Amino acid sequence: MSLLRVQQLTMAWGERIIQRDLNFEVQPGEVFVIMGASGSGKSSLMRHLVGLQEPHAGQVWLQDTNLYACSDEHLSALRRKFGVMFQSGALWSSMTVGENLMLPLKLFTSLPQHAMMQRARFKLALVGLDDCFDALPAELSGGMKKRVAIARSLMLDPDLLYLDEPASGLDPINARRLDELLLSIRQHLGTTIVLITHSVESIFAVADRALFLDDQSQTMTALDSPQQLQHTGPARVQAFLQRAAT
Repeated sequence: MSLLRVQQLTMAWGERIIQRDLNFEVQPGEVFVIMGASGSGKSSLMRHLVGLQEPHAGQVWLQDTNLYACSDEHLSALRRKFGVMFQSGALWSSMTVGENLMLPLKLFTSLPQHAMMQRARFKLALVGLDDCFDALPAELSGGMKKRVAIARSLMLDPDLLYLDEPASGLDPINARRLDELLLSIRQHLGTTIVLITHSVESIFAVADRALFLDDQSQTMTALDSPQQLQHTGPARVQAFLQRAAT
């Protein structure tokens, strides 16, 4: 059974259609990339996938549940099954790194303080930031903040992880390190990852399959491995992926 299923999804702001007739499935354990030019609706699609923005038409299924046909209580419970990292990272500046990570546990579990601290330190070690538990976000570099945000999104041990442009603003070295981290998370935790990006380098580095949102036709025009799309995909998709070689 697919972990995530999108059927005939149309996204709109008022009367303006952003993307229409989207149909795809995400399989357990894969890294699924949503790609396209800036303004093609990638971040809007993520908001629809996590239950934050109701579709103009269509359905979003998490396993056997339609996110937009269930109660608020059920939707809230479902959201604990996936982690989300927004593009900005969205760390609380007044909290230490450890406090940021423990916040989901305080809100949604009854774990004692020592157990929450132990889990937070483990997640920080997973992203290579063992010694940052007591640091404030302002004391971290951009790449470190991204990794902290990923660690926080993993605190409830989700089956599914959504990442919106995690490499945005990073230099090439830190962007590559982030790609390696995502593959390590998938390998060691078995986490399914939905990655939204316009970074062609990241797409080729991590994606099992990639979905292309076309900003001109306002719909998806390709879905396959990036290597296959580079050679046999539609012309606009090939042109988008060709940037990796330039």
